Amino acid sequence: MKHTRLFTSVIALGLMAFGASAQEYSFRFQSSDPAGNPNFEYQVGWTEVLKEMTDGKVVVEMLPVGTIVDYKETLDAVGAGILDGHICDTSYFTGKDPAFGLIANPVGAWSDPAQMIDFVENGGGAELMRELQEPYGVYFIGVSTPGLEAFVSKVPLDGVDDLKGVKMRSPEGAIANVFRAAGAAPVNLPASEVYTALDKGVIDAADYSVFSVNNEQGLNEIAKHPVYPGFHSLPLVEVSMNKAKWDALPEDIQKAFYDSVKVFQETQVGGLMERDQAAVAAAEAEGITVHNWSPEERAKFRALAKEEWKSLAEGSPMAQKVYETLTTYLTENGLLN
Repeated sequence: MKHTRLFTSVIALGLMAFGASAQEYSFRFQSSDPAGNPNFEYQVGWTEVLKEMTDGKVVVEMLPVGTIVDYKETLDAVGAGILDGHICDTSYFTGKDPAFGLIANPVGAWSDPAQMIDFVENGGGAELMRELQEPYGVYFIGVSTPGLEAFVSKVPLDGVDDLKGVKMRSPEGAIANVFRAAGAAPVNLPASEVYTALDKGVIDAADYSVFSVNNEQGLNEIAKHPVYPGFHSLPLVEVSMNKAKWDALPEDIQKAFYDSVKVFQETQVGGLMERDQAAVAAAEAEGITVHNWSPEERAKFRALAKEEWKSLAEGSPMAQKVYETLTTYLTENGLLN
């Protein structure tokens, strides 16, 4: 696929442009994804790009989830120097400050990865991330995402009104609150029970993962009305490292980190989107009906979600700051209309 080839091209250019060079910096980063997961493979690809961009001066060992600490503990571990950095979903730190959850995955805010990425890179999101992480001794480098999660459903869902009365699997917290406000009946189930619960009719729908993963798990075979692209969840995945170690790096190495994370972002987003589109085509060929919500229906869901954002904003001064920056961005870009 073309996005996989992008990594190869960057590496090849690096090999041609530079001769051998001694390693000068060695770091250990931990992922929130397991080895073998497509997201983890893209993260390993990032370390290879960074190595080539720095002529071998920077070597990052990418560790799977849980290797050194639990996935919810990496922020503290990075700040303490137990890990040098991490690549993870920022929402895992919501317990420390609701601002983490609000910036990481504001329910219903995004209809395309490009919107969230632009918010982070050009709409004040990066500055908020750095302010949030400063007290922990961590520095935010850049952002990626696996993309919009699809929605699994046994019943046709073409808009907000169709959610009324739908029994659906959803994590507790903000997303469940928004679905409840839409008239759905959220049920908190572990991922391991979703297939059986759908099959036996315990639930009608489920928040699970991106379309290609849902399809690989066989969920669309028993729930033949998936919504794609999704309308509810698009996680911010951060690449961050220990701030003291970041500050000690020369500018050219810092620039290589920024540039390589951008390559990682473009490769992951594009590559997983291609996987999803191929899975959609395969699913439709098997008689599965894929529902794509109109901009108007997405806006209705976003309007419900905005009330939950307001509630989260009351949780801390930083959450209020995130709310104000987020809603300003969405308003100026016509995404709340």
